[in-house]
Order: sequence, then C-alpha cells, then structure tokens
Amino acid sequence: MPRAKIAGGKAGSSHDRDVFQAVLEVSVDFGVVPVENSQAGTLAETYDLLLAYPLNIFAEVILRVSHCLMALPGENLTNIRTIYSHPQALAQCEEFLTKLKVEVVPSYDTAGSAKMIKERELKGYAAIASRRAANIYALEILAPKIETNVNNYTRFFAISREKTKPALKNKTSLVVATENVPGALYKVLGIFAIRNINLTKLESRPSKSKPWEYVFYTDFEGHIDSEVYREAIKELEQVTTFVKVLGSYPQAE
Repeated sequence: MPRAKIAGGKAGSSHDRDVFQAVLEVSVDFGVVPVENSQAGTLAETYDLLLAYPLNIFAEVILRVSHCLMALPGENLTNIRTIYSHPQALAQCEEFLTKLKVEVVPSYDTAGSAKMIKERELKGYAAIASRRAANIYALEILAPKIETNVNNYTRFFAISREKTKPALKNKTSLVVATENVPGALYKVLGIFAIRNINLTKLESRPSKSKPWEYVFYTDFEGHIDSEVYREAIKELEQVTTFVKVLGSYPQAE
C-alpha cells in the first residue's frame, strides 16, 4: 500500500490555509489542523476555512498540550525581557506569565517563535513552544510545563477529499445559517431534540456574506449515513438559509 502524504497546520496561522490548499490540489492525501483548545477555546480561522473549502473532516484527534519556555543556551529567567508565542499558547500560560515582569508579544505560531530566536540569535528573548521545538532548534528549556491547567488538550481535525464510513462511535460536524427572525435557532435545535440527537458543540461565527448576521457550527453524535440523521438534515434545509455538512468521522476517545 502506498504511504499517505500528510500536511500539518499550526494554530491560527497562514499554514492552516496552506494545508487546506494542499489537500484541495491533491498535493497531499490529507491534512491535520488544530480546531479547539480545552482552555483557550475555538480556533475561529480553522472553522472559517472548513466553511470555505469543499473538503471533508476525515477524523478527529485530541492531544495533551504541554508548553515550555525556551531561549538560547546560557540564558536564564532573570535576563529574559521579551517572550514570543502564538496567542493561544500565551493564553494557556497566563498564570506563569503574570509572575514575570517581561514583555509578551503574540506571534504567528509557537515553533516559529522558537525558530526566530535561534536564527536571529536573540539574547534576552524567549519563546513558548513544545519540548520538540526546543530539541529541533537547539534551545535551552528555562521552565517546563508552564501551562496554567494540566488538563490542557487540543482537538485536531484531519481533512480529506474523501468521506469516511461509519465506525462504532461517530461524530458529525455541520454549519447552518438562519434568517434573523425570532425562534429561528429554536427551530434548528428542535429538529435535533425530537430525534434524541445529542449535540456536543454549538457555536456562532459572524457570517462572511452580511454584517451582523451569524452562522452556527455544531457537532452531534452519529454518522450522516444513518437514516435518522439524513432526515434531520432534510428538515434543517427547510428551516434554514444554508446547511453544509463538514464531515462525519470516528469520535475520538
């Protein structure tokens, strides 16, 4: 069997769009992008890309996240003046950072911050990134495991041009838009409720087509190939202005 080609994204960066584009252009078989953190919340840019691209969520993966503070060899905490990292990582390490009297600067991604410090030989600067990034860029870890909450997990989606077959436990993600009228969202939720379909996520995002209107992203337990879920989608199409199934996939444990 030929080996699958994979592209990976980095939280909230332009790399995510590159991953979607690579999958669309058949440069890779599937891509992996971060979508949500248990502490800092949803990565909105990824959900916007899921809506924009004609691709499918193929799988979900949930990984424990551990952050380290790293700098050039020979540096120590007392002479660090500035810390770089992605805004999500900074938010996840807020308690640690508030104890330091340093400048905190958001950057496009965690590993990129580590790479910048190494390539520019920035003394007095540090990055928040993974232990692996420290190893790759030969940086010294000044403080390990600096995340505020040890129960810090990030959810990733694998995206593909293909759809998955039902597994033992499945989840489906979709996005809907409604008219701006009383009871519109109530009707949407009722379609799931009367069928005993369990929603595991519901979140609104600004619509790209009209100011001050919103689309709703939702996850529910089940696979779209089952009749009860297909019926629900058909009814949703009657009470909404837009429905897009982003994918059905095996539910991560």
